[in-house]
Amino acid sequence: MVDVDVTGIGLWTALGASAQATWSNLLSGKSAIALRQPFYSLPAMPLAMAGKLPLDPDDLVLSVVKAAIADAALAPPLQDCGVVVGSSRGYLNRWEAMARGEMAMDHWLSALPCGLSSRVAQVIHSQGPVLAPMAACATGLWALFQGYMLLQAGQCKRVVVAAVDAPITPLTLTGFRRMKAMALEGCYPFDCDRNGLVLGEGAAAVILETRDDTSPNISYGQILGFGLSNDAYHISSSRRDGTLSVAQQCLQRSGLHPKDIDYIHTHGTGTRLNDANEAYMIQQLFPGAMISSTKGATGHTLGAAGLIGTIFSLLSLKHQHLPPCVGLKRPEFDLNFVSDGACRSGSVNHVLCSSFGFGGQNAIVAIARAATA
Repeated sequence: MVDVDVTGIGLWTALGASAQATWSNLLSGKSAIALRQPFYSLPAMPLAMAGKLPLDPDDLVLSVVKAAIADAALAPPLQDCGVVVGSSRGYLNRWEAMARGEMAMDHWLSALPCGLSSRVAQVIHSQGPVLAPMAACATGLWALFQGYMLLQAGQCKRVVVAAVDAPITPLTLTGFRRMKAMALEGCYPFDCDRNGLVLGEGAAAVILETRDDTSPNISYGQILGFGLSNDAYHISSSRRDGTLSVAQQCLQRSGLHPKDIDYIHTHGTGTRLNDANEAYMIQQLFPGAMISSTKGATGHTLGAAGLIGTIFSLLSLKHQHLPPCVGLKRPEFDLNFVSDGACRSGSVNHVLCSSFGFGGQNAIVAIARAATA
């Protein structure tokens, strides 16, 4: 096994169009969630939008990829670079526009699920492997895992991993509303008064490199290992023990013990079932770890959420500051939450980031602090 470091990051959320802006607003306890009505055919609802109008995924993903490449002191062409771009919705906005007759049908080929990764590969002039994973809300961590495994297999010298979702479309909003999963006012992860998720736009990108090919001085952190599983249980509901087993798998593959984990960036959607299942896992394995969810600030960015959470975890390791659990006022669970409205400083060496998706998709990554951070 080779050591894999993150050497560059790029981020765009409704909190800010860069990693620095998003991180600063997050540590200040700000939330991008507001009552919005992007479509006259649907009522106003709480959403986390990056602008006044819904964004196209191309704009989001190309921005974060370019930022991550520059942050890693690289520049195209990157011919020996692998590309992994995950999305749970892909170009759904374009398919809906074509179905309504607002876009010519001859655009269908570029709107296929592989279109985002192909677009990134063209922009950076990659001649390496190009992958396009899709695993519901666990997509971002699956993309990270596939990039990690490309390096472990020696398929390329470095990998651009990105995840993006632009879920503010009539079909997506209607679907979540029909499922009664959408919050009525805001997103309150792990709170007694939580009543659903809030959809948000977002994208993230990281540069992965093997330790031999990079200086530790520019590393944000080291990817230690993953836990990945599927409940094989229900199309939307999850098993209570699914989160527990995937966390144990992640620890075993990362060479860690539960007491080694200082902080967990949770999936924390603000829905009744997800938060209860995740809290159960933490209570069983990590009762002393610091806990927060950032979806009360950014909204739920679906397939991008796992990689966005990974960047928040990396920044926590780098700066030794933990982001608050925005929206949490009355915790339902006895966990060591980072209070809303105030970040917390401390010694943070090992963190976990989790994502759980429809269809029973479970994913957790373990990350270690860079040696010189």
